[in-house]
Amino acid sequence: MHIADFPILNYLSNIVDVLVVWYVIYKLLMIIRGTKAVQLLKGIFVIIIVRSLSSLLGLQTLAWMMDQAITYGFLAIIIIFQPELRRALEQLGRGRFFSRANSQEEDEQAHLIEAIVKATSYMAKRRIGALISIERGTGLSDYIETGIPLDSVVSAELLINIFIPNTPLHDGAVIIQKRKVAAAACYLPLSESPFISKELGTRHRAAVGISEVTDCLTVVVSEETGGITVTKNGELHRDLSLEQLQEMLEVELKHVQRTKEPSLSKWNWRVRKHG
Repeated sequence: MHIADFPILNYLSNIVDVLVVWYVIYKLLMIIRGTKAVQLLKGIFVIIIVRSLSSLLGLQTLAWMMDQAITYGFLAIIIIFQPELRRALEQLGRGRFFSRANSQEEDEQAHLIEAIVKATSYMAKRRIGALISIERGTGLSDYIETGIPLDSVVSAELLINIFIPNTPLHDGAVIIQKRKVAAAACYLPLSESPFISKELGTRHRAAVGISEVTDCLTVVVSEETGGITVTKNGELHRDLSLEQLQEMLEVELKHVQRTKEPSLSKWNWRVRKHG
């Protein structure tokens, strides 16, 4: 008896085979994402495309050269990426091969939160006004286009430098997209809500405004008081401590499951209900 004797089982086996292969390929792509292996992968695709075109157009010399590159390229890959391959095999032996992508994503998210909290702490102590919007589900591309594109890795030093008074980028919002500073000096829509306290300025109105039309999370540092505010879903969370800010960022950005709500309720100002 063989599995081929049962058409249904054979069909299911082929489906499982394809799904497993695609899953392995996906995990491998997640593992090499952000490493120099990505450029190597692009180079391999270029060689394959050139090889196909040279055969199609009858370019025999070029086709021979591409054949040599493919034949000896795999040996070169093993030599060049020997440390990476050894590390991957070690992770496979420890059973952590497929968990690396998730671990890397968690590390990047933790770095983002740490940079925002550190920058906010510095600016709050010195009363440097700041407005930082973090993209989540709803895209912020329309608002990114209103600012100066940066596409930079997030760091506390970069955020602080952007908002230093009298610098070209300090007036406006920084938008973080895919854990990068996508743009600075961006214009955000101002909220028209009559329930926002009169003591709050343009930065807070812009933070509430963007939270009313998207699901982004926005951090505001008051230039007058140094107070820290977070807005989301049209709500203001005012006068947060650094610990509360970090807790809120972790809950909203890392989706941490908690048995009770964060200790922010007394600072929760719903602008549609309270002033």
